[in-house]
Amino acid sequence: METTRHFVATVYVVESGAVALHEHDKLDMWLPPGGHIDRDELPHEAALRETSEELGFDVALLAPEGDLESETARSIPQPQHFLLEDINVTDEGVGHQHVDFIFYGEAPHREIDPEPGEQPAGDWEWFTAAALRNRDDLPADVAEVGQRAIETVESEHNA
Repeated sequence: METTRHFVATVYVVESGAVALHEHDKLDMWLPPGGHIDRDELPHEAALRETSEELGFDVALLAPEGDLESETARSIPQPQHFLLEDINVTDEGVGHQHVDFIFYGEAPHREIDPEPGEQPAGDWEWFTAAALRNRDDLPADVAEVGQRAIETVESEHNA
C-alpha cells in the first residue's frame, strides 16, 4: 500500500497559562488550530493563516530563526516539533499521513471569533497544564505538546 503524505502546520496557542483546543468535527479528537500548507506557503505562514482563520485573531509565534543566509538560501522560523502522524490506518497499512510542523504561539486574548465556515467559538476550550494532564479523552501527544507549549510561553515571560 502506498502512503500519501501531506504537509500541515499546527499551532499550540497559549494565553495566561492555558492552550486552546477544539474537538475536531471530522477527526473526532481534541486538537489545536492547524491545517494543510498551501503550495505557495511556508510552514510558519500556514500556521499563522490557520490560526487566524480558526480562532479569529493573530498570534505571536515562538519560533527561533537561524542566522544562515546566502544568495540562494535563508533561514525561516523553525517549528518546535516535527511529527509524522498516521491519519488513515487500515489492516493493509497506513494510507495517509501528515508531516506536521508544530509551532507554539502566544494569543493576545481568549476571545475566539472564527471565520465563516470554521468550527464555532463554542467548540473551543482553554486547557490549563493540569487539565491537560488529567483529561483521559485527549490524544497523548496533544496533552504533552500542550503542556510544553504552556511551559515555554510562561518561561518566555519570566526570562
